[in-house]
Amino acid sequence: MKKIAAVIIGLSLLTGCASIVNGTNQSVSVHTGSIQGARCELANDKGKWYVNQTPGSVVVHRSYNDLTIHCQKKGLRNSFKQVASKTKGMAFGNVVFGGVIGAGVDMANGSAYDYPTEIFVPMGANA
Repeated sequence: MKKIAAVIIGLSLLTGCASIVNGTNQSVSVHTGSIQGARCELANDKGKWYVNQTPGSVVVHRSYNDLTIHCQKKGLRNSFKQVASKTKGMAFGNVVFGGVIGAGVDMANGSAYDYPTEIFVPMGANA
């Protein structure tokens, strides 16, 4: 019985809860209001992703760092928006269930964070 408990505790220290439950990826939707058909690039320290036509959705890699969104459409001024990630409440539970190491893993791989699921990027008038 003690061996089983030791194995369970050891495994919980190697992985974080947030990465198991929610993973490191998240779907976000980008809207540009009455302007439709804009192309947007989303980026953070984990990579770049594209929405080929707004409104649209894309799966991004979660991160502690801000997500920047650049949208453009021919004949209109380019738009830029930056959104911050929020630490999930579950990340704090990792200290209890996954230990400090599990929480550290989730913070490093981004699974401890969430971006807004709906992002509005206002598009300007003609350039």
